[in-house]
Amino acid sequence: MGDTQDIIDWATDYDIFDPRYVNDPFRIWDTLRQSCPIAHTSRWGGSWLPTTYEDVTNIARDIETFPSGGGIAVIPPTTNDPNAGPPQLLPYGVPPISADPPLHTWTRRLILPWMSPQKSASYEPMTRELCDRLIDGFIESGRADLAADYAQQIPVRVIAHILGVPTDMSDTFTGWVRDVLEFAYDAERRQRGTMGVIQFFIDALAERRENPGDDLISELLHTRIDGEPIEDSIIIGMCALMLIAGVDTTWSAIGSSIWHLASHPADRRRLVAEPDLMPTAIEEFLRAYSPVTMARRLLEDVEYKGCPMKAGERVLMNFPGANRDPEVFDRPDEVILDRAINRHVAFGAGIHRCAGSNLARMELRVSIETWLARLPEFELLDPAAVTWAGGQVRGPRSAVVTF
Repeated sequence: MGDTQDIIDWATDYDIFDPRYVNDPFRIWDTLRQSCPIAHTSRWGGSWLPTTYEDVTNIARDIETFPSGGGIAVIPPTTNDPNAGPPQLLPYGVPPISADPPLHTWTRRLILPWMSPQKSASYEPMTRELCDRLIDGFIESGRADLAADYAQQIPVRVIAHILGVPTDMSDTFTGWVRDVLEFAYDAERRQRGTMGVIQFFIDALAERRENPGDDLISELLHTRIDGEPIEDSIIIGMCALMLIAGVDTTWSAIGSSIWHLASHPADRRRLVAEPDLMPTAIEEFLRAYSPVTMARRLLEDVEYKGCPMKAGERVLMNFPGANRDPEVFDRPDEVILDRAINRHVAFGAGIHRCAGSNLARMELRVSIETWLARLPEFELLDPAAVTWAGGQVRGPRSAVVTF
């Protein structure tokens, strides 16, 4: 797994890919908030891990001190060869999330209409039909893997529809996304996934030039900024972001939420009996099981609250940890379906807040509603056998339930 030496002290030597962190980061955050609220590690090129709501949101909003243009991945690129790999193919990264203004401003503006509440609602019928079709495929067997058979199958097909790319490539897209995020510590897999995504969109742009459609790729190809067409590398980066950020993040949220309902029967039965709780329940699942940790790579030395952060190091936007901060959330480690005040930052904070939050909420709601309507009673076959993925995005990868 790369840096695999034993951890002696989480405050000075943490590893977000360590199985102990992946499986149960919550107790680690609790300990760090009391002893060292901004931890440091030399692993993976060096990084800092804030654990409080105040620090995470302050850093996320301070784009001058902590810019995104230096990179958003939680570990460094997989190659040291300056003449090889994605940086040359994607010189602007994957905007808008990896960009600072002004590039961030206009690329985000182009994506937002495709993620608006109205547009997201237009994808709901196909999402509900997809969820029903997936359940049809396993309901007679009396068991299913809620992660692999259901949660992981939904967002990739919705994003493929928005991009106008083949939905029958969903398994291939999923493999690439997992290579980039879940197995980021594996240089070969990360490179394979990144290059797979990039080459696919290079080919897709060429095809759309000949056969434009009613999709995001076609629209970007025919958009002018200050009278000039958008560079191909920017369009490819934007589309790569849609695929990578719109897939693993949402399926992890869906999987974590249904896993919670499988392992907490009182909450499951209450949500079935009181469907009006769904809006607050969705926000609570997002808070309690926030999947995404972003990063900012420092371009120069910075001192923050006495922490000597060096150029080249990363500061991890630990939104999941912020959402468990007891200074902000009452009983933070409990899922309270009717939590009235919930200022969670599952979608980030500041100008880089997730542009796809409306779409993610729709997919999360529809997937849970459809599951509970068809399978109101279910439980984990073996709670100890559930496996989780972590690092940049945390969520269940296998969780078999019976019904």
